[in-house]
Order: sequence, then structure tokens, then C-alpha cells
Amino acid sequence: MQSSAGSLQWTDGAVSVTDSLSDNLRVGIQLHMYQLGQLGGPNIQVDWASGDYKINDHLGFRAGKVKTPLGLFNDSQDVDAVFLWTLLPQSVYPVDNKSFFLSHLGGEVYGAVSLGSRAGSLQYRGYAGYVNLDLNGGYVKDSADQGLVFTAPPGGKTYGGDVRWEAPLRGLTLGSSACAQALDGTAPAGSIHISPFLINAEYVQFQKGKFYFAGEYRRTPVNPILTIGRAMIPTSHRSARLVCHGELSALPKVPGGKLLQSRRQ
Repeated sequence: MQSSAGSLQWTDGAVSVTDSLSDNLRVGIQLHMYQLGQLGGPNIQVDWASGDYKINDHLGFRAGKVKTPLGLFNDSQDVDAVFLWTLLPQSVYPVDNKSFFLSHLGGEVYGAVSLGSRAGSLQYRGYAGYVNLDLNGGYVKDSADQGLVFTAPPGGKTYGGDVRWEAPLRGLTLGSSACAQALDGTAPAGSIHISPFLINAEYVQFQKGKFYFAGEYRRTPVNPILTIGRAMIPTSHRSARLVCHGELSALPKVPGGKLLQSRRQ
């Protein structure tokens, strides 16, 4: 794909609708289609579709196809207007499998706790559910190259949480996420099995005026077992990645930070 010359093979579009049914209850849905070279296609996907019942600032519940909190940007990577860059770091937020990490089918509890004017506040989120791979995504395409052509999407249970501290120093956020994930799938030529593994992410973000900095450290140990015919092939993949991003904008300030914060609440 000759992206530097411009190409319709990288096409992305989404439509989202939200509505407040009462002071406490909000519902919404986002439909999405994409074409990224050989990935994606004309099929319309449901990125997320959920009901959100907020009792108060300390406690709320979401259910449906709910966004997954993992690191700084996982649950906002579908909102392109938030970012000044075209792609997030691909070692941490791979665009070819964005839908797998973006959301899960299940439930979430969330809220915030004030620590006082001198200690800032804590925001927490905990979730559990089920997630499937995208049949037109990168992981399934890689499996097809190894001889496993899935006709039904592999999937598995997932659960985890995120805690972030809004420091008393304005613009400073620190946080930590954990996500446990398992995966199983069966193809005509064999199967894949991944026992539950834990993804950890620690991150920091600071914004003041036209200056912005973000850093994230991500650890992902995965041990897939591929079965092709009668052959069982154990593999191991352990990664630790540190990504940093900084910028000094010469453009007038836009309310992107406020948009990002509102989408996460």
C-alpha cells in the first residue's frame, strides 16, 4: 500500500450516537468500518454499544459492549479528533488489531474518590467480560499464514481494571492498568489455545499550556499453543515496551483534553 502517495486502501469511518434517557442513565452505540490494506473490509462493526448508569460521582455501572481501560489511550483510540498524531505507538496500540483491545462484551464498575485539595483524586474502573478477535484483523491473518484459517472468531474471557491519580499539580496524571486475557479458537486445520495471561501498563501524562508529554510502560507475556493436524507447537512471546511522546504546539490551544476526559467519564 503506497500510503505516501495517497490510497483509498486506508479508509476509516465511524458513526456514534448517544442519548441520556434520564439524569442517571445514558445509552450509546458506535458503528465502524475500515480498510487497511488487506485488513478490514466493507463490513460494519459495532465498536461499542452500552448502557451507563451513574449513581453519583463515586459509583457507576456500564453494561453491553463496553470499552476496555488499558493504559493511557486504549479506550479513546477510536476518537481521532482527540489526538494531534495520525497513529498511536504501534508496539502498544496496534491498529491492525484495534477492535480486539478496544472493547469487550460484559460489564464495568467505575467511579472517583476525592483525596482532598492537596492530594488530588483517584479514578477507578473494573471490568469483566468476553472478547473476540476480528476475523479481518491482523492476528487472524497471521494465523492464516501459518495454516490456521478461522471461520469463527477465536475468543476468550477477560477481566481487569485501571486506577489513575489526578495529582494536585494541574495537568499531571499517573496510573496503572491490568488486563487478564485468555483465548481459544478452532479452525478446520487445527486450533489455538492461550492460557490466561496478564498485561500490565503503567503510565504518566502531563500537559501545561502548549507543552504535552506522555509515557507508558507495557508488559505482555503470551504463551500460545498452536495445534496443526497432529502437531502441537508451543510458542512464547514476552514483550516489555516503553513509549514516550512529547510535543510543543505552536497552534492555538484546542479543547482536546476536555474531550478526552469527558469520553472517559
